[in-house]
Amino acid sequence: MEDRIIRTEYSDIMQKSFIDYAMSVIVARALPDIRDGLKPVQRRTLYDMYELGIRYDRPYRKSARIVGDTMGKYHPHGDSSIYDCLVVMTQDFKKTVPLVDGHGNFGNIEGDPQAAMRYTEARLSKITQEGFLEDLDKNVVDFVPNFDETEKEPSVLPVKIPNFLINGSEGIAVGMATSTPPHNLAEVIDAEIAYMQNENLTTKDLMKYVKGPDFPTGGIVINKDELLEVYETGVGKIRLRGKVETEKGKNGHINLVVTEIPYTMIGMGIGKFMSDVAELAEKKVTNDIVDISNQSSKEGIRIVIELKKDTDVENFTNLLYKKTKLEDTFGVNMLAIDNGRPETMSLKDILRACVDFQFETATRKYTTLLKKEQEKKEIQEGLIKACNVIDLVIEILRGSKDRPMAKKCLVEGITEGINFKSRESKAMAAQLQFTEAQADAILEMRLYKLIGLELNALVKEHEETVANIYRYEDILESHESMSMVIQNDLNRIKKEYQSDRKTVIDNRENAVYEEKPVEEMDVAFIMDRFGYAKTIDASTYEKNKETIENEFKFSFIMKNTGKVCFFTNMGNLHTVKASDLPQAKMRDKGVPIDNISNFDTSKETIVLAASQSDLNLYRLVFTTKMSMMKVVDGGEFDVSKRTVAATKLTEGDEVVNVEILHTQKTVILRSNDGYLLRFPVDTIPEKKKAAVGVRGMRLGKNDYVRDVFYLNDMEERAITHNDKQLQLGHLKVTSRDTKGTKVRL
Repeated sequence: MEDRIIRTEYSDIMQKSFIDYAMSVIVARALPDIRDGLKPVQRRTLYDMYELGIRYDRPYRKSARIVGDTMGKYHPHGDSSIYDCLVVMTQDFKKTVPLVDGHGNFGNIEGDPQAAMRYTEARLSKITQEGFLEDLDKNVVDFVPNFDETEKEPSVLPVKIPNFLINGSEGIAVGMATSTPPHNLAEVIDAEIAYMQNENLTTKDLMKYVKGPDFPTGGIVINKDELLEVYETGVGKIRLRGKVETEKGKNGHINLVVTEIPYTMIGMGIGKFMSDVAELAEKKVTNDIVDISNQSSKEGIRIVIELKKDTDVENFTNLLYKKTKLEDTFGVNMLAIDNGRPETMSLKDILRACVDFQFETATRKYTTLLKKEQEKKEIQEGLIKACNVIDLVIEILRGSKDRPMAKKCLVEGITEGINFKSRESKAMAAQLQFTEAQADAILEMRLYKLIGLELNALVKEHEETVANIYRYEDILESHESMSMVIQNDLNRIKKEYQSDRKTVIDNRENAVYEEKPVEEMDVAFIMDRFGYAKTIDASTYEKNKETIENEFKFSFIMKNTGKVCFFTNMGNLHTVKASDLPQAKMRDKGVPIDNISNFDTSKETIVLAASQSDLNLYRLVFTTKMSMMKVVDGGEFDVSKRTVAATKLTEGDEVVNVEILHTQKTVILRSNDGYLLRFPVDTIPEKKKAAVGVRGMRLGKNDYVRDVFYLNDMEERAITHNDKQLQLGHLKVTSRDTKGTKVRL
């Protein structure tokens, strides 16, 4: 066999392959069909349960059996995707109308996972059987081959309600995603009926019926006025809030109880909400919280936040709306497959597509029923006619040698070979003109049918068949009649399965939280050499000052409303609010400074930590490894950003010292090669923080500044130099920008 080499552009091949893959994901996996509101995996799972006979009025079957059968026959994409789909279709906190009746642990609203499929059981729910699968035997939809062409599956289920709106849908495809909120069944059905009665209704008119989304978790939609645009365009944002109530607690405390959560909090969101509330207390954003507990049960959501007696409940509730997921946004993108293409659809577009589908399935249904009734009528008329000449029919049967001979006589009037009792009988037999189907029915007729009551029943049944034919022909020929039939079906489903609206639709003001003024007080900031920081009571600091200064790298008194400034060797300034630091006891560990700031422990080291309010009163001296120095006014570091550049560095340089100037008179630089230079501080010029500075000490090749020391007048200070003690006050004061002296002791 000769090889075929196709020469083409690589980009063309990639483009075609990507488009083919994307469309496969979009159409065959991720997006629902607008007609039945189901993704392929949902449709196949429900159909498989229907085929297995797992009806709502029959015993449950193991989920593993359903998953395995679906995977083997219709959906070869792994058991987890099929079981996850089955689980979601049982969860009444995710679906307005659960499509599957589950028995066992199918997870809960708090995010606890479902049991393995070998433990759980399921069956179709009643509405699924009656409203989604009932007419599959009436040729209402097309059946297509499965993945290996060994089975047939429906291309779409004959769903009688706008399931896409009622149960909503979420899915991520390639380059697009669908996110449709669930709605109230009764409202959607009313809107569909109204549209059938008047197709000229606008979206605004339809929203008199569909007020907005109706989430199974309840809650409050707070942007009612924005919903019209959402439903006209099919995209937008819905702002949701949980519902809270107040109760009297113990010891005069107030209990704020969350009874309904936003739909977006389903799953691990409740645990996240509780940790967020606890964090508000830990970070001292609010001091009103006494305790928080989750008392939710099968009866519903109940998250209790115990508050202090004098708490402003409204203000605290607004804090929850602003700082936690108790107020959240649901992004709407009503994207579905319509006529084989992904389309973003408005409310009216969705109802139009569903109504068109209802008329299509109804037409196919009643065409099939009419054909069956016409066939039944033909048989009934033949049997009635045969009963009227039953003696002749019996004579033909007794006189015939075989079935074909008797059938030819009944259909074509051929009497050759048949023994008749008289010529009159033969002449009458020659005039019989039954149809093929009538003849077969006569030949298979049992004798008990000749009983008088049976004959009367046959005549009555024939009258009913004629009435059915007349009715079906009227439905198929009259648009109004078919519309009325569909509306009656919708009203029947609405009457049996409707439920009260759970979500409140309203316009609410944005939550405004007024922070209580914090009582300003002195605290002590302390940080150890490992970077763990905290604040402690100022009086505790004073009592243990000597110990703290020996054990901790940085320590100072500051205001609890102030900020701590961290200057690093990379020339950065990081600021942290004192309120972000834990107020702890003397021996508590504290929090790593990189957890509450932009400080990167892998790249930076802290050269100086100081209170921002102190910096405003003084000047700072910067010294770099390459001996660049400058004085900067401390007010330049009164910044609001968490991280700014504190100084400008040349390539390869870094800060080795930042000193707050108080009464220091001279500065001593010590280089790595052992040179020391002492000169007056006032010879260092004052510059802006963005400047590089001036040279403090002339350095030899590969030498750099290692240490910086400051002295006041007459101050005695000793350092270790060449393993011996050196009195810095004994060094001669010279000029800046000189090499210094190499001291040998």
